[in-house]
Amino acid sequence: MPTSEKADIVFHPKAYLASIRNVRRGLDSRSKILRILETKGTTARLLSKRTKLNYSVVLHHLNLLTLEKIVMRRKEKKPYIWKLTGAGQQRLI
Repeated sequence: MPTSEKADIVFHPKAYLASIRNVRRGLDSRSKILRILETKGTTARLLSKRTKLNYSVVLHHLNLLTLEKIVMRRKEKKPYIWKLTGAGQQRLI
């Protein structure tokens, strides 16, 4: 039975949000962002460069993740540093 590339995509567990409809494109974008934030906090601009997503797309998903308390931004001077809060679904392994 042939497998497609799309069936092999594994989304980050925290990419699934309760407050919105979770479509593949959004899940993929949030998964990319969350995988980078797992290693260390960073700015939205750097996230945009590393994920190759538009800056406004990164900000949109960071704001969605903030509403669900999955990420937070440190309240210091700009540029803001975004990091994971520890809330949300966790990886099993």
